[in-house]
Amino acid sequence: MSKELFLEKVFKIKERNSSVKTEVIGGVTTFLAMAYIIFVNPAILSMSGMDKGALITVTCLATAIGTFLAAFMGNVPIAMAPGMGLNAFFTFTLVMGKGVSWQDALGVVFLSGTFFFILAALGFREKLANAIPAPITTASTAGIGLFIAFIGLKNMGIIVGNEATLVALGKFNLPVVLSVVGLMMMAGFEMKKVRGGILISIVITTLLGMVCGLVTMPDAVIAMPPSIAPIAFKLNIFGALKISLLGSIFSFMFIDLFDSLGFLIACFKEIGLEDENGHYKGLGKMMFADVSSTIIGAFLGTSTVTTFGESAAGIAAGAKTGLASFVTGILFLAALLITPIVGIVPMFAAAPSLVMVGVFMFKSVKALDLNDTKISVPAFITIIFMPLTYSISIGLSFGFISYIIMHVIAKEYNKISPILWVIGTLSIINLIV
Repeated sequence: MSKELFLEKVFKIKERNSSVKTEVIGGVTTFLAMAYIIFVNPAILSMSGMDKGALITVTCLATAIGTFLAAFMGNVPIAMAPGMGLNAFFTFTLVMGKGVSWQDALGVVFLSGTFFFILAALGFREKLANAIPAPITTASTAGIGLFIAFIGLKNMGIIVGNEATLVALGKFNLPVVLSVVGLMMMAGFEMKKVRGGILISIVITTLLGMVCGLVTMPDAVIAMPPSIAPIAFKLNIFGALKISLLGSIFSFMFIDLFDSLGFLIACFKEIGLEDENGHYKGLGKMMFADVSSTIIGAFLGTSTVTTFGESAAGIAAGAKTGLASFVTGILFLAALLITPIVGIVPMFAAAPSLVMVGVFMFKSVKALDLNDTKISVPAFITIIFMPLTYSISIGLSFGFISYIIMHVIAKEYNKISPILWVIGTLSIINLIV
C-alpha cells in the first residue's frame, strides 16, 4: 500500500476535500500557535513545588500523546495540551490556596478525569452539559481569563501586594520593563495576526534578557530531555478522596467538560462535520480522547490535558483531518531535544503570555446578555470572585448559587433543573468545607 493510500485510509483526506500539504501546513501552524505551553505550563506548575525540568518533558509528552489520540480516535485537526486556567487552578487554588500537596492535586485531576469518563460512558455527559446554564459557562471562561491575567501581571512584577489596598503597582525595574516589552510584542503580533506570536515574543524577550545579563546561556542547545521520574506516577489518588476536595474535583471536571464541548462543537462546524440533524460526527470519540488525555496526564505528572484553543489556527489554515494533529504531535516530541533552551526562559519572558491568554478568554464576555439582571448578576459574581478569591472553584460556586437565587426570586423555576439544584447544593458544601 502506497503512502498516499495509507494516509487516505486512516485520515480520509480527499473525502474531506483537503490535501496532505494543507494538513501538514495546518499541523505546523497549530504547533507554532501553541508551542508557548512548553514554556508556560512548567513555569506555572513548578510554583507548586514540582520539578521544572521534569515538567518540561512531561508537558511535551502529554501534549504529544493527547494530540495523537485526537488524530487517530477523532480524526480531527485538534491538539491537546495542559489547559491554561486548569494549570493555574492546580497551582494557585489547590496547592498554594488550600495547602494540598501536588501529589494529592494530581490525584484530584485523575479523579475528575475518571468521573468524567464514567459520565461519558453512562450517557450523563450531555445531560450534565444541558443542566449548566449557558451564562455561567460563558462567565466562567471570562472569569478564568481575568484570573490568569491577574496571575500574569503578578508574575511580571507589575502588581505587588499592599496591606492597605491589597494590591498596588510594582516598581519598574529592568525585568519588569522587559516583561512589558514582551507583552506589547505579543499584543502587536496578535493585532497583525502573526502565527506563533506568543512564542516569538517569549524568545525575543529571553534574548533581550541575555543581552542585559539577566539570563545565562545553557551549556548545550540540544540534549536528552530531563527525566520525568521526579513527578511521574507520583499522584496520590487516595489522598484526593476527601470531602473537602469534592468541589475541586467537580470544578476540574466542569471546566474541562464545557470548555472542551463548546470549542469542539465550534471546530466540528468549521470542519464540516455537522449533519443535517445537528449531530456532530465523531464528537463522542473526541470527548473520550479528551478525558483519556486527562487521565494519562495525571499519571505522567501534569494538570488536566484538554482540547487546546490554538488548534483554531491550524483549522483556519485549512486543516480538516487528524493528519494535522499527527504533525503537531510529532513536533512536540521533537521539541524534547531542545529542553536546555526551554529551561532558561525566565518568568519575566513567560508571564506576559498569561495576560494574553487572559485577554483571549475574557472575550467570551461579549456573549452575555448583561441587560438581564438574572444573567448579569450571577455572571459578574462568577467573573469577579475568581481573581478576588484566587480560586476558580469559589467563583463557580458563588455563580451557581446566585444564578439559582436570582431565578427563584423571578419565580422562573423552570430554568432550574433538578441537576442544577444538586450542583447548587454541592456548591454550598464546597464553600462551607
